[in-house]
Amino acid sequence: MSGTKTRDRKPRTGDGAVAGADVRAGMRRASAFLARRSLDTHRRAWAAVFVATAATTALLGAFALVLGSLLLAVPPVERYAGADAVVVADQRVTYTAKPWGSEPRTATAHLPERVRLDRSLLARAAAAEGVARAVADDSVPVVAGHGASAVGRSWPAAALTRYELTGGRAPRSASEVVVDSALAAESGGPGGRVTLQVDGAARRYTVSGVAGTGHRGGAPAVFFTEARLTRLAGHPGTVDAIGVLAERGVSEAALRASLGEALAGPGGKGRGGGERGPRVLTGAGRGEAEQLDALGARGDLLTMLASIAATVVMVALLVIATTLSQAVHQRSGELALLRAVGATPRQLRSAVGREAGRVAGAAALPGAAVAVPLGLLMRSLLTTDPLPLPVPVWLPLAAGVVGALIVALVARPVALLAARSITRLRPAVALGAARAPEPDEPGRPRTVAGVLLVVAGLGSAGAATAQGGQAAALAASAAATSLIIAVALLGPWIARISMRVLGAPLRRAGGVAGFLAARSAAAHHRRLGAALTPVVLVVAFVCVQLAAGSTLERAADRQASDALRADLVVTGPAAGIPSEVADAVRGAPEVSAATGLLRSSVVLAHRETGDPKLDRYPVLGVTADQLSGTLDARVTAGDPARLTGRGTVAVGRDRADELGAGVGDTVRLRLGDGARVRLRVVAVYERSLGLGEFMLPRETLAAHVSAPRDRQVLVRSKDGDGDAASAVRRALAPYPGLDVRPATADDVRISPSSSDQDDALTVIGVGVIGGFALLAVVSTLTLITVGRRPEFRLLRLVGAGRGQLLRMRVLETALVTVAGLAIGTAVAAIPLLAFALTATGSLPYLPPVQYGVLALAVTLAAAAGTVLPGAGSGAGRTG
Repeated sequence: MSGTKTRDRKPRTGDGAVAGADVRAGMRRASAFLARRSLDTHRRAWAAVFVATAATTALLGAFALVLGSLLLAVPPVERYAGADAVVVADQRVTYTAKPWGSEPRTATAHLPERVRLDRSLLARAAAAEGVARAVADDSVPVVAGHGASAVGRSWPAAALTRYELTGGRAPRSASEVVVDSALAAESGGPGGRVTLQVDGAARRYTVSGVAGTGHRGGAPAVFFTEARLTRLAGHPGTVDAIGVLAERGVSEAALRASLGEALAGPGGKGRGGGERGPRVLTGAGRGEAEQLDALGARGDLLTMLASIAATVVMVALLVIATTLSQAVHQRSGELALLRAVGATPRQLRSAVGREAGRVAGAAALPGAAVAVPLGLLMRSLLTTDPLPLPVPVWLPLAAGVVGALIVALVARPVALLAARSITRLRPAVALGAARAPEPDEPGRPRTVAGVLLVVAGLGSAGAATAQGGQAAALAASAAATSLIIAVALLGPWIARISMRVLGAPLRRAGGVAGFLAARSAAAHHRRLGAALTPVVLVVAFVCVQLAAGSTLERAADRQASDALRADLVVTGPAAGIPSEVADAVRGAPEVSAATGLLRSSVVLAHRETGDPKLDRYPVLGVTADQLSGTLDARVTAGDPARLTGRGTVAVGRDRADELGAGVGDTVRLRLGDGARVRLRVVAVYERSLGLGEFMLPRETLAAHVSAPRDRQVLVRSKDGDGDAASAVRRALAPYPGLDVRPATADDVRISPSSSDQDDALTVIGVGVIGGFALLAVVSTLTLITVGRRPEFRLLRLVGAGRGQLLRMRVLETALVTVAGLAIGTAVAAIPLLAFALTATGSLPYLPPVQYGVLALAVTLAAAAGTVLPGAGSGAGRTG
């Protein structure tokens, strides 16, 4: 019997497994059938979702392409194209600190000025195994007689380049030079004469030879004797770099290893090689020795683009969530009916997930294709000279895949979450939900989350007012993000409040059409909230991006203008102005004061929420006894006339407050070449936005810059003497390439009022993302309008005219536009107010023209999403 039972049980178990598999297969077929039928039936609704997801894919892929291109970028090799290896000092500084309750962390920053090597390392490099020759390489800025900037080097260093003699011979005395073909025409070739200005007055040199190269690009070159170049460079104990020529057959790896071993030991750190000793660069890495700050600039640009990319991800997720949720929600009655007639929750969820997955997958392909030209366009806007951005063959494909994967991974879970409230109902309850599927307000978890985000956003805005610098900017950004997401979550509640404020004016102004518009909006708060969300998103985002920059620009311009007391300025070529020019100008009888502005950067080590940070700040080197006549920094404590010697500094008031430093205290800084200094504060001033956070004596700063040449010389004439400009020009006669003109605020601002890089980031941040958000407005409102076609047909059946329906939609467009602009402006105003009060002490500012363009763009997008899709909804007979 037991055997019989066993034999009987096995077939039954097998039959059950087969039956279970059949059931699961049947459920899958049913889900696939429902998904196909729904896609066919709701083509117009899913078309809006298709557009939104394709645009999301394109935007994410474009940013992935730009960020990937930046990560792969390295400086090109030009100056050391003929060298097998280059030895340079480490251009990085580090700061290690232990955050609260964590392991020690290290921050790294790139230095903008040349960190030089001790000259004793030259002999050690030459003695390394596999080295045929080691050459000391220094460079000095040169101005040719016609005002063109050039680079001066020693003739032995020409072996490290592509330059070769094409005529004449090498220089043999201090009065001879070799010029390249760009300057040969001016001098007449070997035996001719050329006027060059290096650090003092211009002088004449004999051209002993002409050197040529097989490629174009770069500044013209002038080669001196090694002794003359060393004297002109002014740092005989150190060198900029050491170029190495290897013996035949020595590999890069072997050369790098032997040089590293030879240079290790005493003299390899500090003055001789930065904080971590000298570096040996080979291959493509040699470009780092030429462009000192290229990698630092790349890091800064990566940080800014990464911040924008994080905003892009947030905007993309909100757009996908809003569009998909609305698409699923408009079918809630249909889903409830299917549940009532016996469809299981699993079948419905599977069908909705299949629909969303198919639409997202289909949209990802064209979106990934559009990502490539969009990414290349964004890449072309970035001014990264002299750091070219590579685009390997695989990068566009990888960028498109990244965008497609993000969209595909997000779409299905969002659709399933949107359908959850309907699919989990019991069939009897679902039958009632099919007749009235739209609740008036969001669920409790959504409401609680929205309220918490409002509290968090207001708290972040309050924290921004109590902080300063980068911490305040981060807190304001967090406040804006929290409030935008909160608006998306609390959309129905906000729609209800908006209707209470705007409903009565809408009814009074629109007659029957206004009554219909007001009643429709009041009856569908969720739908109105979904319509408001993308409008609020685009308004808040664009206002924050534009107003933050324009507020700082306006404050900096005002401070620089108020600080300027000079009426003339001396400007020069890219090589800069010799240090003795300011002295020569002061000697003019019509001049009462003149100071050169030597510009550089300092690195400040500090902690931010416990983490170590190294921030770079621009700094001015000034002449103290001439400062009061040319600049008014609005000193609040101390005396800038005491800004003399090598151990003093003047600090901006906000920075002094952050450092807890006052007059007589000391601050620790790293200068542009990494030198650590302790400076005594002799003055605190207010106009730091226009003039920078720190001012140092010119002689202090000059010892720590690559080339101690002024960018401008500010000149104040005696009693507005009209002949002062002519007198200054006469004083400048020995110095070619200099110009005198009236001084403006841009001449003293620590940074230009608008750079190409800033403009590019504005276009990317506001133009590209704002355009995407406007597209989201159109697609979301189109989706809502398409879902309302049965409502429009019903209104036609009960007697509403086509003109009345059109006016109703126009009034609804006005309602969405006005409410969206008002709410979006309010959401942006909270973090902007906190940021502006902290950073500038004034209210935020957005040019009226820019806000007007934004309002017009939002109005047109809202009209395109509400009026146009419903244009044919009233067609047909009423009876």
